[in-house]
This record gives sequence, C-alpha cells and structure tokens, in this order.
Amino acid sequence: METAMTGDRDRDALRRPRQARPRDALGRPLPYGSAGVEPVSEEPLPPAQTLVSARSLVEGGRPFAAHEVLEARWKAGPAEERHLWQGLAQICVALTHAARGNSVGALRLFERGAARLEEYGSGEGPTYGLDLSAVLNCARDRMRPGH
Repeated sequence: METAMTGDRDRDALRRPRQARPRDALGRPLPYGSAGVEPVSEEPLPPAQTLVSARSLVEGGRPFAAHEVLEARWKAGPAEERHLWQGLAQICVALTHAARGNSVGALRLFERGAARLEEYGSGEGPTYGLDLSAVLNCARDRMRPGH
C-alpha cells in the first residue's frame, strides 16, 4: 500500500497513520531521503513466524523492529493472548531503551512487560514453545551495560 505525506503525518491510501520516514536500527527517525534500515511489515504474522522474526530482529540488533512485529500480532491476535504479545513487545521496547542509553525507561518497560508475561504464564494460554522465565532472564542480561 502506498504511503504519502499529508500535513505532518505519513498516511496510507485509507488515511491510516504509517511511518514512511526512514529509521535507524534502534527505531530513531532519520531525515527523509536518508538510508535507513529495511522496515518490517505492519501485517501480523502467524504466532510461530512472529516469534522467529522477532528473535531474529533482536539478535540482529533491531529490538525496535521486533517490537513492531510483536505489536502487529498482539493487535490482531485473540484477546486472551494479549498479555503474551504485549509483554514481549514491551520487553523489546525495554531493550531498545537500554541500547539507546535510557536505563530508567528500559527498567520501567521491562517491569511492565515482565508483569504481563508473568500474569500470562500463570494461566493456561499457549506460549508457542517459549519458556517465559528464560525470555525474561535473557532480556535482563541483554539490558546490562556493555552487552
């Protein structure tokens, strides 16, 4: 779908907000016309594919893009899985804040995401093969300075 500038916002043909502005690997906007990283699709992927894509993006140093992939799944998925996808997305935003040097924001988003994942993990919802405790431990390690 084509994106165009309308006023000060990027909108698609249906007038929904879209971000056509290039971004760096950590999601920071770059000037129009700059070479940024390849954007991720805003279309939701199936759960297993969402996890593979998000993990690959985090491992590639693009936690902000991983957040976008997870956010698309959370918005399209069943309400009973919302805490899973939202929690994972918030963990990725925490990793983004940590990589940008914002330790306060990283900790706040990590705590929110962790609370959602812990709540979700206490129920019967599918985890699609994820060990939620291991995800939290891995994210906590990645947020440490120098990682």
